Amino acid sequence: MIKLNAPDLRQSYRLRLNTLIRLRWLAIVGQSIAVMFVAYWLEFPLPVGLCFALIAASAWMNLWLAFRYPAAYRLTPLAAMSLLTFDTLQLAGLLYFTGGLTNPFSLLLIVPVVISATSLPIRLTVLQAVLVIAAASLLAFFHRPLPWIEGTTLVMPFIYVAGMWMAVLSATAFAAIYAFRVAEEARLLSDALAATELVLQREQHLSALDGLAAAAAHELGTPLATISLVAREMEKALGKDPKYSDDVTLLRSQSERCREILKRLTSLSSEGEPQMARLPLTSLVEEVTAPHRDFGIVIRLQPGECIGPEPVGRRNPGVLYGLGNLVENAVDFAHTSVSVRWSWDDDFVSLSIVDDGSGFPVEVLDRIGEPYMSTRQGAEPGGGLGLGLFIAKTLLERSGATITFGNATGPGEGAVVRVRWPRSNFVYAEESAALPLRKA
Repeated sequence: MIKLNAPDLRQSYRLRLNTLIRLRWLAIVGQSIAVMFVAYWLEFPLPVGLCFALIAASAWMNLWLAFRYPAAYRLTPLAAMSLLTFDTLQLAGLLYFTGGLTNPFSLLLIVPVVISATSLPIRLTVLQAVLVIAAASLLAFFHRPLPWIEGTTLVMPFIYVAGMWMAVLSATAFAAIYAFRVAEEARLLSDALAATELVLQREQHLSALDGLAAAAAHELGTPLATISLVAREMEKALGKDPKYSDDVTLLRSQSERCREILKRLTSLSSEGEPQMARLPLTSLVEEVTAPHRDFGIVIRLQPGECIGPEPVGRRNPGVLYGLGNLVENAVDFAHTSVSVRWSWDDDFVSLSIVDDGSGFPVEVLDRIGEPYMSTRQGAEPGGGLGLGLFIAKTLLERSGATITFGNATGPGEGAVVRVRWPRSNFVYAEESAALPLRKA
């Protein structure tokens, strides 16, 4: 079985600079419209110059970044954190001049935290949230009056300010946690799917070696025939020359030997390809269990109720890897034995893998198959195979199978994994021998 390390997630935390620049331009436009609307449409007294000075600072920051770095540049987490901190302080400055937490736009303080939660490591997101909460706390007590009708001052009760502070605090916590969980699951799923594609690519590469060998034999046949022809002509021309005749005879005989080897290789590939492409269910079971028989665990093959002719499937590298991974997982956690059972009828082809270990914990049964989630607990030597089971499940589902995980009810039995194909998805079709199994 191919072993994979968990993908490096650091690249997932490198936010694109162009994304922040576009978001900041959007904020600049929104802030400018709001200031002009309040100052010139509602005609409320407002320090327009100071507000536009802060907005201009954001615009100059955007222009400097756009000219300094290419559009596709990806920021390090600390650099992205620094830019989000700048945005937080710029917005806090605008709120200071426009009423602090009495300003309904104060809830926009949570935006940098949400961006951080979706694209930066958790520790930096926590620091960003602490900064926002500190800014909100200061704005609750230190701020200029909220713009209102000229000649009057709108004084908001303290309970309202406290409510706004609590709203900013709760919205920051909820939005950050929610955004982080969604983004983290998307990152894990993306990396796990990439690992799945890598496994399938490697398995398909191994399956293609036979065809590559035949192609190499075909390509080498022409130059070897030329070498053999030249050697034969040299042998005739030299006759019984004691100095070169033995060497030329050896060269011709060895070239003939190479041609015979390549001929057998080509013949073996062309004759064996149809048979190798077909894989009966019992042969499939034997092939996926054979590599795991020498680890001190007894693997029992137990055919069940079989109705009709044995289904013959197409050799699918994804199916072989997926079933092999399930067997390996069962062997890792079994105490003494693993049972592989199979059956078929006119509609379905079924296979189950049962070990005598401690089984799956009840609390994780509904989540088995998620990437990077350990499915077993305790001191078993195998450890958790969250990524391995995800890869196996994905590859088998691509072949049209349905997979269920559970715990057996029989005595001395633990975890059970059931794989079931519609017979039409599993059975090898002569007219589609060159095509993979239909995807789910």
